[in-house]
Amino acid sequence: MISTTNVSLRFGGRKLFDDVNVKFTPGNCYGLIGANGAGKSTFLKILAKEIEPNTGEVQIGANLRLSVLKQDHFAFDEHSVLKTVLMGNEKLFKTIEEKELIYAKPDFSEADGLRASELEMIFSELNGWEAESEASIMLAELGIGEALQSKLMKDMVPGDKVKVLLAQALFGQPDILLLDEPTNHLDIYAIQWLEEFLLNFKNTVIVISHDRHFLNKVCSHMADIDFSKVTTYTGNYDFWRQASELSQRLLSDQNKKNSDKAEDLKSFIQRFSANASKSRQASSRQKQLEKLDFVDMPKSSRKQPFVGFEPKRELGNDVLTVDKISKLVNGEFLLKDVSFTMKKGDKIVLLGRNDLAKTLLLDILAGEIAPDSGTITWGITTSKSYFPSDNSKYFMGDEANLIDWLRQFSHDKEETFIRGFLGKMLFSGEEAMKKPGVLSGGEKVRCMLAKMMLSGVNVLMLDGPTAHLDLESITAVNEGLQRFKGNAIFTSHDHEFIQTVANRIIELDVGVAYDNHITYEEYIQARHPKI
Repeated sequence: MISTTNVSLRFGGRKLFDDVNVKFTPGNCYGLIGANGAGKSTFLKILAKEIEPNTGEVQIGANLRLSVLKQDHFAFDEHSVLKTVLMGNEKLFKTIEEKELIYAKPDFSEADGLRASELEMIFSELNGWEAESEASIMLAELGIGEALQSKLMKDMVPGDKVKVLLAQALFGQPDILLLDEPTNHLDIYAIQWLEEFLLNFKNTVIVISHDRHFLNKVCSHMADIDFSKVTTYTGNYDFWRQASELSQRLLSDQNKKNSDKAEDLKSFIQRFSANASKSRQASSRQKQLEKLDFVDMPKSSRKQPFVGFEPKRELGNDVLTVDKISKLVNGEFLLKDVSFTMKKGDKIVLLGRNDLAKTLLLDILAGEIAPDSGTITWGITTSKSYFPSDNSKYFMGDEANLIDWLRQFSHDKEETFIRGFLGKMLFSGEEAMKKPGVLSGGEKVRCMLAKMMLSGVNVLMLDGPTAHLDLESITAVNEGLQRFKGNAIFTSHDHEFIQTVANRIIELDVGVAYDNHITYEEYIQARHPKI
């Protein structure tokens, strides 16, 4: 078991946690949720004892091994892939290293022999004889084949590095597992494998994720960070959300009922307190008024933006024709003879193992990059807006604030109009005066969405639109795209997002490997029934 007692933490003048007392028990998987900035990653670091709280302490059961998903993708660059995974079990790895040093000695002493014997016992108790085999199998199941396992980490592509670090955290059946955004940059195959692993994991898991389907699939409990507290709930994310919304609504309704009753009582008292024949009744109502209980509803850190795209022009039937486009990158075809047509009403998700290929295709469709060969023909009724995975170039200007930044993309230049759109994206009041260059990743995404909302286009192209967003903002984008009356073509690794928005799947593998008007879950059953 892992628990906290009276944990508090302040950064500067800001209170993140205040007297947090929470227990995480074995056999449960806890989804750690909260708004961006609520302190989810910080709380995991407190549990891992990487950050010391201002007050209180973290208790971990005796002899329990805690494992953390590492976030530094360069920390193991000089180690092989297989060795990096073995390093996840620190005690076992140190035992292996010490054994190797002793056996390599040219003058092997009696003391060395005794120590080697002790190490062999520890090695055996830690299942050392099976360690390399288990690590190798785990890597293979995540898509890192045997040929890659001897390579140095610095020679691995970023997506594969993520898989290796995930295998490192999971290796050796830790007693407590702390995972911060483990599905980031994973393909659908690796995500499905991780879901099955966690469902069969018998010990304690605490996981941060913005993937709602993942939270619903693997979590038995939710740990909600809000009001500077951490509160645990039984059930998955959807159950927590419904229960939380119902609780808030009931409290609000009760307060309103009491408020209305208070107004009636005050009105009666005011009218009849000076009337001798009614004074007893007025006195009785005064006592009733004093007994009315109003529940204190603290201000939540959660805020949901409003995302809505309104096309100014209706699309015709012919939207887009892509004819045999190809593109070489560093001497290798990322796209070759890619052909498809988009008709009115299509909301297409691009799937495939190679994220670079999908991004490249969207860049070409948006006119950011020219193909080496092939043609792209947009219909005469189309108007387009692009959300790139890298939006940094949009925030390199010298605009003094977000009002000036958004004004350049708007036909209506009035400040009140611009502030209205910024307000929808949670930049109200002084927040609208922020400099564009200092925005966080999530804030930049919300600005890009506001820009797209202003455009009034009828075709949206989006490369990972939910990256850097919290669960409330992801839900808002999800609902906005569901309501959108135009066409969309997008990429995402979010299961629920794809399932609820896309009505057509295009799978890329250099060329178009699959194309069908089908839901995501139907696609998985048709193309990948084993996952």
